[in-house]
Amino acid sequence: MPVEMGRERFEELVSEALDEVPPEFAKAMDNVVVLVEEFNDEAPDILGLYHGIALTERTSSYGGVLPDRISIYRQPILAMCEDEDEVVEEVLITVVHELGHHFGIDDARLHELGWG
Repeated sequence: MPVEMGRERFEELVSEALDEVPPEFAKAMDNVVVLVEEFNDEAPDILGLYHGIALTERTSSYGGVLPDRISIYRQPILAMCEDEDEVVEEVLITVVHELGHHFGIDDARLHELGWG
């Protein structure tokens, strides 16, 4: 049974997950915004998605572009969790996973590091 949680509380959990990012990584985040969305229309079961150009792929011609986006999808996360503690853990994992993509880390390496 999915966890019942309002959008405001879920957004708080995303914010708390971002607060867990080590300061040296937080300082290195560049031109990226993290958003909460209900689900992804094209892949409704995914938990998060990075839309943008990873820091490792940016060249000297990078500039004047809209911020990269990290979408954290509320409904799929709530659907897979049994209680709020699991939601907290899954939100943290998803936020770190998508931030990893911002820093140029691929899925295989993120899974190796435990942020799958």
